[in-house]
Amino acid sequence: MSEFLNLNRTGDKIPLVGFGTARIAQEDTADVVYTAIKSGYRLIDGALLYKNETEVGHGIKRAIDEGIVKREELFVISKLWTSFHKKDDVRRSFDVTLKNLGLDYIDLYLMHFPFATEYVDPRHPNPGFFNKDNKFVLQRIPVHETWRAMEILVDAGLVRNIGISNFNVQSVLDLLTYARITPAVLEIELHPYLWQERLVNWVKSQGIEIIAYASFGNTVFDAVPPATAHVPSLMTHPTVAKIAQKHNRNNGQILLSFAAQQNIIVIPKSVQESRMKTNLDLFSYKLDADDIEQLKSLNINARFNDLVPNTFGLELPIFE
Repeated sequence: MSEFLNLNRTGDKIPLVGFGTARIAQEDTADVVYTAIKSGYRLIDGALLYKNETEVGHGIKRAIDEGIVKREELFVISKLWTSFHKKDDVRRSFDVTLKNLGLDYIDLYLMHFPFATEYVDPRHPNPGFFNKDNKFVLQRIPVHETWRAMEILVDAGLVRNIGISNFNVQSVLDLLTYARITPAVLEIELHPYLWQERLVNWVKSQGIEIIAYASFGNTVFDAVPPATAHVPSLMTHPTVAKIAQKHNRNNGQILLSFAAQQNIIVIPKSVQESRMKTNLDLFSYKLDADDIEQLKSLNINARFNDLVPNTFGLELPIFE
C-alpha cells in the first residue's frame, strides 16, 4: 500500500495519514504540531474554526527552522468558514489564515460547510455559526459564488488545491456542473459506524479523494446528537478489539487502517508523542479482507458530528 495519494489536476502527493488540529488547546498547539512533524507527520489539517491557526503556524515554523522538514515537504490544509462565503470575503478570510499560518501558500483549502452564514470579522476570536448578536442567520450566497472565489486563489498561486467538506452527494453533483477546477478532496465524518460506502465510491469515481475525520467515532466528541447517544463506544467495540488483538495492534490503529487501506486519508489527533507514532504506523501490517468486512458490518449510519441543538446549538439537517 502506498503511503500517498496523487490529487487530481496537480498530481500533488497527499499523505494517507495526517495530523488533525481540531480540539487542541490553543496554548498546547504549537508544541503539539511541532512534535507531530518531528514524529513524522507531513500532512497538517487545520481550520480557522479551530481557533489555533496561529499556533499551528508557530509549530510549523519551528520544525522548518530546526531543519526537521522543508516547507515543500509539508501538506498544509485549512478551511473557509461559513461566514466568509461572499466573493470578496473569501479572499479576506484566506489572507487572515495565510497570515496566521505564516506561510506563502496553502496546499489545500476546503469549503468547511456547504452553506453561508452572516459575516463576522475573520479576526474575531470565536468564529462559529453565530453572528455578533449570537444569532444563527443564513445568507443567500450560492456555493458557486464561493467556489469561483476559491478558484481565483488557485489562479493567484496562493492555493495549490481546493476542495470541500461536509457535502453530501447532491451538493457535490451541483458543484460539478459549474466547477472550473474540480474539487481535489471531500472531507467527511467516516468510521465503521458511518461508513457511507455509496457516497465514498461515487465521489472517488469522480476523481475526488476522501479525507475521513472522526475515525475513532463517538470517542472524539464532547457531545453527540441524542439520536446516537445510546451507541456504544466504537473505540472499545468487541469486534475492533478482536481484530486489534489478532494483529497485535491497538484499537485506534485498526480503525485508522480500516480507512487507510481503502485509500481514504485519515487525520487522527493526539497530544501524546507515543500515540502520535502508533497512529502513524499503519504500513507495517495489513488487515485482511475478512477484517475489513467485519468492520464494515458495524455500520449503523450513526453520525456524531451533526448540526443539532446539543452539539452546535442549532437545527440544520444538511446531511438529509
